[in-house]
Amino acid sequence: VNYYTRQRVLHDPAGHPLPVRWAEPAGETTGGGWEVYPEGLARVLRELARQCGSLPLLVTENGAAYPDEPDPQGEVQDPLRVEFLRRHLACLREAVGEGIPVRGYFVWSLLDGFEWELGYTRRFGLIYVDFPTQRRLLKQSARWYRQVIESNDVPA
Repeated sequence: VNYYTRQRVLHDPAGHPLPVRWAEPAGETTGGGWEVYPEGLARVLRELARQCGSLPLLVTENGAAYPDEPDPQGEVQDPLRVEFLRRHLACLREAVGEGIPVRGYFVWSLLDGFEWELGYTRRFGLIYVDFPTQRRLLKQSARWYRQVIESNDVPA
């Protein structure tokens, strides 16, 4: 399962070729303009479990792009990504607690990198990459996620 956001559509009689159009995000968005909707991850997992029974599930991509840059001390503070991940992992934990057979979870992405449509303009990584020098810096989210892995829990 790859999950980043939900997409809502509205009826639009003038729509071509279908009579629908994308709805604007409702509420908070990522740096890339995607709606932050962690409840959608749990909904997708529940629906897959309903349709597929005990088939083991793996969340292979979940993350958010934000305009991360090092501060004057050389640290990359990304509290919005931390909160995005915390909320999604809390929903994932809830689904697992209901018996949904999730066997693993991967954050997208380890490193800032090239995105198919947008090149180097969106930073998804837990590790900041200075593209001209290739220098790497652990972001606040990388340190936070290390705590998640070490404790097998979602810290507040």
